[in-house]
Amino acid sequence: MSKRIVTYIFLLVSVVVFSQTDKQKQLEAKKAQIQKQIVNFREMLQSEQSKEKSILEKIEEQRIKINLTEALIRTTQEQEKLLEKDISANEKEITILNNELEALKADYAQMIVKSYESRSEQSKLMFLLSSDNFLQAYKRIQYMKQYAEFRKEQGNEVQQKSEVLAEKNKILQKQKAEKTKLVKQTQVELTALEKEKKVQDALMIIINRNKKKYTQDIKKKQQEISNIDKQIEKLKREAIAEANRKKAEAEAKATGKKIDEKAISSTKYDLTPEGKIVADNFRANKGKLPWPVERGVITSRYGIQPHPIVKTTSINNQGVDFKTSEGAEVRAVFEGEVSQIMVVTPVNMAVWIRHGDYVTIYGNLDKVYVKKGDKVSFKQKLGKIHTYSSGITSTKFMVIQNITTLNPEHWLVPN
Repeated sequence: MSKRIVTYIFLLVSVVVFSQTDKQKQLEAKKAQIQKQIVNFREMLQSEQSKEKSILEKIEEQRIKINLTEALIRTTQEQEKLLEKDISANEKEITILNNELEALKADYAQMIVKSYESRSEQSKLMFLLSSDNFLQAYKRIQYMKQYAEFRKEQGNEVQQKSEVLAEKNKILQKQKAEKTKLVKQTQVELTALEKEKKVQDALMIIINRNKKKYTQDIKKKQQEISNIDKQIEKLKREAIAEANRKKAEAEAKATGKKIDEKAISSTKYDLTPEGKIVADNFRANKGKLPWPVERGVITSRYGIQPHPIVKTTSINNQGVDFKTSEGAEVRAVFEGEVSQIMVVTPVNMAVWIRHGDYVTIYGNLDKVYVKKGDKVSFKQKLGKIHTYSSGITSTKFMVIQNITTLNPEHWLVPN
């Protein structure tokens, strides 16, 4: 086998190892994010220990714990599967390398024996003197040189292939040790999950004893959320119409033309050139925006999902809910302008920040630090999140383009 092939093997090993490492790094980062959320959630629960919570709130907490633990288990199992696949591939490659190395060593040994048999200077001299002519003698000298170089190359190839094999074995041993570690981690996580599910089952028994009452409480809460969603829907259209009217009035004043009321849209922003730049910048940062809270955990995701307790009821979440610690504040995920302050109750307000034809909404605030028309900067504090008597502190975050609600998680950087 030539040096070129040995070099190719080295490169192949490097590419495979890099690919494995890259995927494992991604999974490790994902796992670290989940573990961080678990730690944050436990710390928040610890700070709320003295507060009296309802059964429904306790069930919600257990649901979050279970979801986080299940996400952690899935990630760890993904790592296990990836390692198992890599270990299997490495074992096959090591077998091939072993066979090639044995064959190479046998050829090299045979060559050494032949060299030993014809090692004397007299034998080489006789080989040359027995030439029929000068040209043949020259060719025989060249042959002896090439043979010596080939023997040296074979020796180097044996050494290089041995080094490749040793490196592969080292990687394999490391992978097997890592897999053993991951298997143990999974067992610990599965035990924790089983424990959390038992607590959840015990709470559900209490719920089922008085299911009618709890169902009514849940439906009442869902109705409150539905009413707020309707209010948001109305305000979205009013905000768009107001912004478009202001733009039309400015253009009418500049040109002397009358405003065409019928042309003023309540469903789509008529952007100025500056507004288009802001919208483009916001869009360009999709998936890179920070969380609206410095520390917290997602308790309810975007979209339609079955209710965890009342199976006949669906939750249609227009945003993402974040649970955080008491006294926490919301921050702007991007620079923009305060388009309005929505007041549901004195302790449930929402700040709307406009970014071209996009709007981000930060809800459930009992204190607001900004006013309509203010320009806000990246990560600027907008208000304090309301904490309920049970000790729970949570905010709803929404992203809207014109009148269409979008999944906020697609816009936020994983945390």
